Amino acid sequence: MTDESILLSQSSSADETSLKYMLKLAAPMVVTNISFTVMQFVDRFMVSRLGTEALAAILPAGIISFVPVSFAIGVMTSVNTFVSQSLGRGLKKDCSKYCWQAIYMGLAYISITAVIMWLAAPQIFRALGHEAAVVNLEVVYLRIMLYSQFLAVFTWSSSQFFMGVHRPIITMYAAVVGQVVNVAANYVLIFGRFGFPAMGIAGAGWGTFIGIAISAGIGMAMFLGSDINSYFASRKTKNIDLTKIKDLLKVGFPAGFGFMMNMMFWGIILFGLVGRFGKESLAATSAVFSCMSVSFMPIVGLGTALTAAVGKSIGKGKKNMAIKQTGVCLRVALIYMGLVGLCFFIFRNDLMVFWSPDDKEVVRIGTNIFIFAAVFQVFDAILLTYYDALRGAGDTLWLAIVEVLSATIILGLGGFCMLKFFPELGALGPWVAATFKIIAGAAANRWRFKSNKWMQIDLFKRRPLGVPVKIEAVIE
Repeated sequence: MTDESILLSQSSSADETSLKYMLKLAAPMVVTNISFTVMQFVDRFMVSRLGTEALAAILPAGIISFVPVSFAIGVMTSVNTFVSQSLGRGLKKDCSKYCWQAIYMGLAYISITAVIMWLAAPQIFRALGHEAAVVNLEVVYLRIMLYSQFLAVFTWSSSQFFMGVHRPIITMYAAVVGQVVNVAANYVLIFGRFGFPAMGIAGAGWGTFIGIAISAGIGMAMFLGSDINSYFASRKTKNIDLTKIKDLLKVGFPAGFGFMMNMMFWGIILFGLVGRFGKESLAATSAVFSCMSVSFMPIVGLGTALTAAVGKSIGKGKKNMAIKQTGVCLRVALIYMGLVGLCFFIFRNDLMVFWSPDDKEVVRIGTNIFIFAAVFQVFDAILLTYYDALRGAGDTLWLAIVEVLSATIILGLGGFCMLKFFPELGALGPWVAATFKIIAGAAANRWRFKSNKWMQIDLFKRRPLGVPVKIEAVIE
């Protein structure tokens, strides 16, 4: 089988800056993220049937469990950057090498953080001021999520590899199958169907574990399969490569640190401060967050494709092409998230009644929170698009600085000030700070991209180019 038969699915004259090309490249990742969003949506809806306490517990527990692992995910996103640029340079074996190094680093890191989080879980949620009944549920769910993170390492690494080599369709199939299994397992385990005992919120955790296991298995089977191995030597590049690890850490460490800080402050500030106003405020925030996934997760998928496209263009030495690709994706993101924001505003009461039909206080709080969520949708589109374009160029230090400063100063300090000086706003105070944080991040990333400073970054200094390859993305 030739290289072209593996990777070539369209004419080599295809315009890689066109809307059609970018949408075809992004479509599998958008479908992947939409399916993930639907899965989370269904999960939380099932849990919401267990009562306000369960709904109040599931999202804080999920985010807190995600905070330390978000560092590893941030590092692993650099796999997309290096793989796509290696692809553009014709360095085929390097593509699979970067994936293996990410797997090794991820497993080592998770082994440490899982132990720490397991032991510290009760103290963390009590420190956030949550009610005892909610804390008990949060601890149960978080500890199950820690098990799933070991398997998720394989999913995160392989998905970044497949996106980097412009084979996102593989990630899409693995994710969709895993998420369908997840939803089915949740239904069985949460409510106790087909002879299984009703496990409540623990059933939601184990359902997620099963779904991730399926997804990881499919992704790794394809990564080691004959097609990928014949082109990228994925079975022969398993050795530890300190040079590649250094590359990933150099670009990925800032990204991971910034992502972790961002997640930490979203978790601590929103759920820590909001939690002080009671389980109704926590439940309302969980409901709004679940609906927000409908807007930003598809754009995250579009951004993942943009990172790969920008990386490949830079690897081929065509940086002006990267600018055009970013502009195309930005227009799509603005239109989509603008429409979602409008829907949030118009249907905010109906959305909250859907989530909590029997608790009027949850509906009241959530309806007001939705106003802020509607306002920052367009700014979030700008923030995410330029973030992923800069990530494709390897400009992760800038991104980390923006994330850390905006999270600590605006979201952290600002959220605390809203609580202290405007207590009458209640749960809305932290959301005001969150809105300004997103606006500031959007402005900073846009300025950075327009300055063209990212064009001066060279991730492969003093390294020879490989043999140029005639390939296009497999995006059909």
